[in-house]
Amino acid sequence: MFVQLTLNADHKDLIHDVAYDFYGKRLATCSSDQTVKVWDMGEDGQWHNTASWKAHCGSVWKVTWGHPEFGQVLATCSFDRTAIVWEELVTDETNRDKSQWLKRTTLVDSRTSVTDIKFAPKHLGLQLAICSTDGSIRIYEAPDVMNLSQWSLLHEISCKISCSCMSWNPSRVHPPMIAVGSDDTTNAAGPKVLIYEFNENSRRWVKSETIPSVFDPVNDIAFAPNLGRSYHLLSVATKELRIFSIKQQRDLNAALQTTLPKLEIKGVAKLEEHSTQVWRVCWNITGTILASSGDDGTVKLWKANYRGVWKCISTLKGDPKLDKSLA
Repeated sequence: MFVQLTLNADHKDLIHDVAYDFYGKRLATCSSDQTVKVWDMGEDGQWHNTASWKAHCGSVWKVTWGHPEFGQVLATCSFDRTAIVWEELVTDETNRDKSQWLKRTTLVDSRTSVTDIKFAPKHLGLQLAICSTDGSIRIYEAPDVMNLSQWSLLHEISCKISCSCMSWNPSRVHPPMIAVGSDDTTNAAGPKVLIYEFNENSRRWVKSETIPSVFDPVNDIAFAPNLGRSYHLLSVATKELRIFSIKQQRDLNAALQTTLPKLEIKGVAKLEEHSTQVWRVCWNITGTILASSGDDGTVKLWKANYRGVWKCISTLKGDPKLDKSLA
């Protein structure tokens, strides 16, 4: 059973992103009003605003949490062409209302709007990837996790298309992999989803595959956690919701080859129940349930049955009466 909680975020402009922390007990929001807000779940079961600050000089597109092993760390990206790493300083452990979020570093290599930002899976260390409309993915690393003011640029990947979103593959048994989506409309026939893998031999990121069947602008993209599957699942949010399986082709001479094995990509599902643009996709921790949100004002939950057919198992919609009372 789902319980609806109404959160009056009190932003003065559009909210572009909402992100839970690792445990789901903290929430961060960002907006075109250039601010970021942090919320904590109280003992009363309600969300309480514990921090609010002006983070950028332009619209803040995305906010994301680092793994708690590295402390309470946030990263944000903005139209102002920067990405910023923030760290919480708590002066009273019993009262988070007295906490402060300190700017640790500002990443300024992008020449245009930074559209997405994601921390790498924990097993790769404290790495941070950003993508921007200049067609580049930049991967940074904090060599000393106790000093978040020092970040080095490890890799710069030229995608040659405007990047709108990206996702790390969380798998520990597969070479590091990133999927990037594009909302570029200037080349309608061009691919909108690219997949990059890290080659240990050359120590470089290389483009391994494109998904040729996606031609609509991509709003969001997400790899599913992989708990024992022989393939990976990738969800893509466009004017409909798409799910793809990605499997590494086995090669008997893999130990001798210097290039990465080819990827086999298949369409698993094309879900059109939103009947409008799909803006966000997110998987549960086991990678078995997918949540999507769209312009229809709903959040839908999807799950595959025993035959591998994906079906909507629940639709969540806000109470119109509450929406009118908050307007």
